[in-house]
Amino acid sequence: MSTLNEITSDAEFSTFISSLPSSALAVLYFHAPWAAPCAQMRAVLTALASQYPVTTPPSISFVSINAEELPDISEDYDVTAVPYVVLLRDGKILESISGGEAVKVRDAVERHAGAASGTGAGANKAAIPPPLTAVPRENVPSTATQAPAPSAQQLSPEESKEALFARLAELVKAAPVMLFMKGTPSAPECGFSRQLVAILRERSVKYGFFNILADEDVRQGLKEFADWPTFPQLWVGGELVGGLDIVKEEISNDPDFLGAYSVNKTSTAA
Repeated sequence: MSTLNEITSDAEFSTFISSLPSSALAVLYFHAPWAAPCAQMRAVLTALASQYPVTTPPSISFVSINAEELPDISEDYDVTAVPYVVLLRDGKILESISGGEAVKVRDAVERHAGAASGTGAGANKAAIPPPLTAVPRENVPSTATQAPAPSAQQLSPEESKEALFARLAELVKAAPVMLFMKGTPSAPECGFSRQLVAILRERSVKYGFFNILADEDVRQGLKEFADWPTFPQLWVGGELVGGLDIVKEEISNDPDFLGAYSVNKTSTAA
């Protein structure tokens, strides 16, 4: 039976794509370790893959790709959120599915590849896990597990959280446009952060940034403070806009989005 194989490098992905027959269906699964729904989608795709026999040449192939570690591949397939599944045949994208909807992914695979042979896809559908609803964990510290500064050692958990949130309230307003990202603009450490930096540069936006990898308190605290679990995060005027996908949507709806913060002070409409 087929399996879900992990792609670990750009070269490995190129070899995978070039070795596939033009008639074969490639199922690309983009994930990130911090996104809880990705674990569920991995289980879904592993179950789906097991329904298809291994053939020579292959008729269908399932691969898993870390969207942050292989940002060039993510950009090629316009991955702005995870989990993200792309169905590919002969180098052409047949369908893309964003989010953790197991039924939608299963139906798309069966539609483009045909139902699995052997025991039949219908008999195996019950084995596919139900959709995962990600909820915040309870009874975990609101701040990082790093040892507190000496001045904060006597603070209760409630006081520590209050102090952190007060700090975050100031941080998000440190500049009219603030980007909380992995790495720095000159050296982004994830593909999503790199794409968002590129958008801001393209629009000549003057912005401040904070490397959340350098401060675990901010990294963990901002998730709760913003009620937004992932990074990068873009804040404007002290208000959260969202991540890369939300920023792209805002630009699509309003070509002059962020134009007021451009150093050119002119419309950025294309």
